[in-house]
Amino acid sequence: MITQLISASRTEFDLTDPSHQASVIQLAERFLQELGQGSEAGEDLKNKLRAEGVPMEARMAGLLASSKKWLLQNKQPKKVAVVFAMWGEQNRLLPNSPDNPNGEDSLVAKLEQLDWAAKDSKIDWHLYAVDDGCPHGSGDIAKRVASKHSLGEKVSVLSLADALPASEGPLANLASADDSRKAGAIIMGAMAAIDDGADAVIYTDADNSVHLGQIGLLIQPYVDNGVPVVLGDRKHADSVLVKEGARWGIGIKVLRHMQRMIGHAVFSKGILDTQAAFKLYDSSLLKEIIAEPTVYDFSFDTDWILAALKRGVEIEQVAFAFIDSAAESASITQGPMTTWETLLFGLEKQVRKYGFDQGDAAAMGEVLREQIKDYRDLEKVIDHLPPELEAAGEEDFGNPAVMSADAMRSWLRGHVDS
Repeated sequence: MITQLISASRTEFDLTDPSHQASVIQLAERFLQELGQGSEAGEDLKNKLRAEGVPMEARMAGLLASSKKWLLQNKQPKKVAVVFAMWGEQNRLLPNSPDNPNGEDSLVAKLEQLDWAAKDSKIDWHLYAVDDGCPHGSGDIAKRVASKHSLGEKVSVLSLADALPASEGPLANLASADDSRKAGAIIMGAMAAIDDGADAVIYTDADNSVHLGQIGLLIQPYVDNGVPVVLGDRKHADSVLVKEGARWGIGIKVLRHMQRMIGHAVFSKGILDTQAAFKLYDSSLLKEIIAEPTVYDFSFDTDWILAALKRGVEIEQVAFAFIDSAAESASITQGPMTTWETLLFGLEKQVRKYGFDQGDAAAMGEVLREQIKDYRDLEKVIDHLPPELEAAGEEDFGNPAVMSADAMRSWLRGHVDS
């Protein structure tokens, strides 16, 4: 029966189609029945799902079933907050229609996914949707959607603009909502969750790229082993990762090499998927981390990770399913090299703040500051590649033996200044 279910599952997943959301939950429920038959049946299912050529829906359903199984078995009551920021989400918040082809009904999807995951469990959840200064009224749309849904009381729709200017606290150095690029809203949502007594805070994206039925995958290490930081890892062997075609030119290797060397403190720990929007932080730790944010933009992921590493706390990574929602991605709207400018300069600033700017990390940080003024310089190199990185793979990025900071400086001078 399991083999038949797997072979009959979908090979693709449409984030705008509610029937796909229903289908993967139905399959997860069937898998959950198998997991309940004992450890031998559970291992058999996991092995079948790890086989080559397994359809994406089946692998996704397996992760959902594992999440739900733990949530049902867990005996420790926990209050968990889920936070996401909204900017330019006016279309994805609403259902798909001929006039709204990219509609994902994403707020409704999140509410129903969390309801399915936590039903009959000891986990009490609340969703925090924060308008990050959206010029298209994402916050107002979210409020209307919530007011019409039976689970509407489980979501708080907040507006970053209402909290600014702030004379003290984590948002004190943020002049206005217009100066935030995601992190201001996530910080505000986390502050509200902590004030409401949440034990842990999970953050995600506004779209449907991460099925929130998977929250058990993050909560399990936190509850069972006391791990205060749990990161979703799309590069994990058991993860499901569906991404749109390559968004970058061959010069992406240059940017990744610089990023890995500057952020050696993070990447040397095997934390390679720093930007995955599926992370859990213990609230007590997070309150310390956000007390003095380094940035209010979307490089905040590494800011929080570095702050955790500085404190010496344990960090664990887990597999999860991620289906790219690229049609209206902020990185596309704002421009890919603007995104990379933010990530690189944010990371460089963060490693200096936390004292991780040593040796090769400091040398490459200096190269970045000297040779790259802004995204326009990155645009000059994204379609070019130095000989040292032509054959470089994931394991080579950030290794000074492959390409040193001095070699990068010389190469950049020849392209940026030309």
